[in-house]
Formats: sequence, C-alpha cells, structure tokens
Amino acid sequence: MIQLRRKMLVAIIIVSLAAGVGLGGWGAAAFERGKGSPLLAQVQAPIVPAALPVPTGTFAQVAAAVKPAVININTVTRGAVRTPFEEFFGEEFFRRFFGEGAPEVLQRSLGTGVIVDPSGIALTNAHVIERATEIEAVTADGKKHKVKIIGMDKRTDLAVLRLLGGGTYPAASLGDSDKVNVGDWVLAIGSPFGLEQTVTAGIISAKGRVIGQGPFDDFLQTDAAINPGNSGGPLVDMSGQVVGINTAIVAQGQGLGFAIPINMAKKIYTELVARGKVSRGWLGVSVQPLTPELAKSFGAKDTRGVLIADVVQDGPANKAGLQSGDIILEFDGKKIESPPDLQRGVGLTAPGKTVTVKVWHERAEKQVELKIAETPEESQALRSSIRGKSLLGLDVRPITPELARQLGLRDPHGVLVLRVDEGSPAAEAGVQPRDVIREVNRQKIKGMADFDRLTKDLREGDRVTVLLQRGPMSLYVAFTVARG
Repeated sequence: MIQLRRKMLVAIIIVSLAAGVGLGGWGAAAFERGKGSPLLAQVQAPIVPAALPVPTGTFAQVAAAVKPAVININTVTRGAVRTPFEEFFGEEFFRRFFGEGAPEVLQRSLGTGVIVDPSGIALTNAHVIERATEIEAVTADGKKHKVKIIGMDKRTDLAVLRLLGGGTYPAASLGDSDKVNVGDWVLAIGSPFGLEQTVTAGIISAKGRVIGQGPFDDFLQTDAAINPGNSGGPLVDMSGQVVGINTAIVAQGQGLGFAIPINMAKKIYTELVARGKVSRGWLGVSVQPLTPELAKSFGAKDTRGVLIADVVQDGPANKAGLQSGDIILEFDGKKIESPPDLQRGVGLTAPGKTVTVKVWHERAEKQVELKIAETPEESQALRSSIRGKSLLGLDVRPITPELARQLGLRDPHGVLVLRVDEGSPAAEAGVQPRDVIREVNRQKIKGMADFDRLTKDLREGDRVTVLLQRGPMSLYVAFTVARG
C-alpha cells in the first residue's frame, strides 16, 4: 500500500511537471479554455491559488501571533462517583445496601482557552469548567494563574474566565465568523491530550451545522485535527483572528470538528462580562417541522416554515394573535426553514425588541408585529409547564433541549414524568419520576400536545398502556385509570 501511494505521488508530480506547472501551482492554466491542446508556447508564471495561506506557504507567522494568547486549563473536580448501578436503582436503594455511597474522589481534566482582553479575560467552553472545584490556567510562558469564573452559558457551551494576578496579557483579536467561507484555511490551537500549544491546520468544511447539542446549534465545521483537550481553544483564520471556539468532535470519524462561531461568542461574552448572565428572547410557542402531509392539510404552498403546535398563554405570540396551526415563515426579516432556525433567531434577539413575523394563517400570508419577552427563569418555566393532577396520577413536563442533554437523551420526543402520586395506578404499575413517556396506547408522543390529546378523554376504568424509557432501557407498563 505504501509503495502504491508513492507511485501515485510520483505520477502526480510527473504529470504536473510535464504540463509546465510547478508543484506550488496546482490548478495552473495548463490548457487553454475551450480547447484541448496544451499551451506549450508563451507560458506565463504559474497561477498561485488564492487559498494558499501566506506567500511562503507556511502557517508559522499566524501560529506565532496567536499562540501567546492561548492558555491551558487544568481542572480538579471533587465528589463521589455514581455508578451505573446506583443511577438505575436510585440513591436510597444504594445507601440501604451499601452505606453512605461512593467515597469522594478527585477527577482531573484539561482543556484550552484563549485570552481575548489584555486584562486577562479569556473564553473557553462551559463543559471544561462547569463542575470544577479548582481551576488553574497556564499561559504560553509556563506561568500558572488562579482563575475566577465571570459567567458561563451552558446553552451555547461558553464560559468567560478572568486570570488573576494583574498585569497585561497577550490577547487574540476577534474576527467576523459571518465572513468566513467554506474552503478557507484555519488553524486550531490547543492542548490535545495535554500536549500544550499544539497547532493543527485545515479548512472550513461547512457552516451552520446542527449537531443536536441544543437550540443554538450553528457550528463551523472544520477538518483541522481537534481532540480531547482542544475544547475551548481558538479556531483562527489566516489573518490571525479568532473565528470560532472549538467545542466538539465526532468520535467515530476523522476530520469532523466543530466550533462555536465567534460572532455568537461575542454576544455571550459581552453579556456575561456586563451582567454575569445571558438574557434571551422568548416568543412563547412550541413548534415542530412542517412535513409535506402537514403542509397539505393546512393549505400551505410548500414545506417552508415551522408549524406552531402550542402557544403559551399571555406570551408574546399569544398577545400578537398567533395560534396553534399557524406556520411561521419569517422572523425579523429572516426566512425560517426549521425549528432550530426559529429557536436561534428568537433566543439571540434582545428582550424588548419589536420584530415582524410573517405567518401562514388560515390559508393566507399575514404579518404581525410583537415585542419579544425575556425567557422565564428555569424555575418559573418549570412551574408553568407542569400539568395539574390528572386521572393518571402523573405530573409531566415538556423535554427541553437542556433537559435532553442533562438526561443524555438522543431522542427528545416524549414527555418527562416529574412526579407520580403515591398509591396511584401509575405508581403501582412502576412508573417513576424521570421516566420518559414515549407512547400512550401504542400512539407515539412527540410532546405535550400529543400527551394532552391522548389522555384528556380518558375515563375511570379505561385501560392504558404506556411505553417508558428509563435510562437506556425501554419498557411497557399497563394500568387502569382510577377515579380522579
């Protein structure tokens, strides 16, 4: 195989030289346009592709400019490790048979960050530091610094740190990720597997990638090598400007790395520094993709847009007159193709801003203006989403992207069991809090609208079969509806 590759390489070199093209001139005009004959006469200097990083063909200058601003982040997490056995049977069961639980252990991990302000403010990933009890930053000169967390935003996986110790730090320049093009050269700098100040090169492979991490997925994809330890490090263009924060990889493949666009990171960074938290816009609707069948049933022209499945009472959409069954086509002048488009657009809109929304309503387009509200706090959202006591003896809530991430759910469809009434038929059948209800009477549950529809007409004595997911396990339970 090695010999074959060498022969192929030699063949390529020979063909290039025979055509009058130097090795640095891939794609040079060796053939006249529209003709098949070589331009053997009057050969001009080879055309140098615009994609080459610098005239010398090396990345050294860019790497040297950015590396001083890149930091290695060492973290220590103190706490007990919960075993899969304990996770499945519950903490109380574990303690009854095994005492007070697992002993406290120290877990050490590492990541990367990039200084973006000379005062010592740095960006990294939230998952690098969120559970850490001790954080240490090591700058490029080898000095160790204590760190203060200014704030973090789990939804976008960004965190802002401040290096303590005073002085002026080398800081990286932030670029414009909207101007990045597929095919542009980029460098990833970080500490893969603890190998500090490692530089890898690649290109922007794609933009706007949605990889199932949450409602704000809008990643830059790159084939620059990214490995564990690179998280939080910068993705840099050939001007030496940071265009992304490296955050995720596809473990099963190679050349599949993802970075948070720096324009999104700028907004989060600014708010965390100013307020310590991020304010997000809220529309007050739940939406779903518009399938061809649904588009036909609502008389829509095509599948463009998202279908409103539910409207929160007294929310911005409700006050503007939007209803279940309306199709959102545009939000604030931008076309909406999928639910993540709307979630991202609304979430990144400043609360209090008035926007125009174009919808398909009762087989005609119309525009409405509404004022975006601030996303309710988690505890408030939880209270508003809990349904009252039902004949099933269950309190359930929608599965948000954040909940799906916390529970490790690949499929966010269904509803989460928040509480089970003691002594209820559901409890006796084995339904437990944190179970996910996937089906009711063999009909799939996508969200609260499906659950309400399939349970609202149940009466005492009706037989109910429910498909549950409990961790990695699925199981059916059946019980008879009791008196409410």
